[in-house]
Amino acid sequence: MATKGLGMAFNVVFLATGKHISLANASGVTFILFENGGAQSTDFKESKAGADEAVLTVLNEYWASDGIGGVWTAETDDAGATLNNDSNFVKKDTTAFDAAAIYIGADELSDDFDSIEATVDAGDCIAIIHDLNVQRAPENLKAVAV
Repeated sequence: MATKGLGMAFNVVFLATGKHISLANASGVTFILFENGGAQSTDFKESKAGADEAVLTVLNEYWASDGIGGVWTAETDDAGATLNNDSNFVKKDTTAFDAAAIYIGADELSDDFDSIEATVDAGDCIAIIHDLNVQRAPENLKAVAV
């Protein structure tokens, strides 16, 4: 296998908003959000292969950056963002920190749930599925958006 990243360590869905991302073959997903000029609201849901959606209330922490290679900083409510514990993540417009990274582990999902959906109201949402249980050549990766 020529690559050491894609297929071995991670898979990626670039346009992930509104897609159910399967964690059936991974230990977790990191959503990278970019709001580029304005506040951003993201709703998180868990599902069973894209069906039987339920509110995902597990958002433990997130990190913010400028989105162009700057350092990552842990953010809290005091820094202008909110984890509402009702599936809705709101990141206010803080120009210096337009990007956010939110990790959700497969072990944080409810019993029998295997997928996560992040839907943003504006901006970009990328899903990086990592710590793959089965490693494959990139051309043999299974679809992760269900």
